[in-house]
Amino acid sequence: MLGLDKMTLVTPDKALPGRDAEMQITDRHVVLGSPLKGPWPEGHEVLYVAMGCFWGAERIFWQIPGVHSTAVGYMGGWTANPTYQETCTSLTGHTETVQVVYDPAQVSLDTLLAAFWENHDPTTPNRQGGDIGTQYRSAIFATTDAQLEAAKASAARYQERLSAGGYGPISTQIDRVADAGDGRFYYAEEYHQGYLDKNPGGYCNHGFCQVSFA
Repeated sequence: MLGLDKMTLVTPDKALPGRDAEMQITDRHVVLGSPLKGPWPEGHEVLYVAMGCFWGAERIFWQIPGVHSTAVGYMGGWTANPTYQETCTSLTGHTETVQVVYDPAQVSLDTLLAAFWENHDPTTPNRQGGDIGTQYRSAIFATTDAQLEAAKASAARYQERLSAGGYGPISTQIDRVADAGDGRFYYAEEYHQGYLDKNPGGYCNHGFCQVSFA
């Protein structure tokens, strides 16, 4: 395990086995007061994004008007109900992910994608700053065909702006949820949920990066 190349995505046959028991978390968002688990209000949609450490990423999205709820967890890999410690080994295949539940009547998908692209570096495969490993890879996991097409179009659009600024190619994984590992989002431990509200001085390496999306 110690000799694993953390920059190479583990294969399903080498991933940790995980467990049947789901992570036990509170029912309500510590900031928004909304449920952390569905069912969601009629007309709301869910988007999953990964952009490095999920603490700072989650705070970006809960601050956007029209976002109903956020939660952090693990997605894109093969280990069922992993722990944080397991995910940090890069042996689960998961990346730290934020579940974003939003009302399309109040906030556009374009606004959410702009927040995603602008607040991390999508050109550094399997890392964000000093956070290194496949668990920190950049990703968008879509729950609808419209989201998937919008995400792909936004990547092409942002790549043009990055290239014009002298930056390299985008490495972001863009997939349907069903095509991302085992196709499930696993909630992280309770202490990770709303972490930067509970720990205002906690670690965060997110903020405006490189060039604007607009």
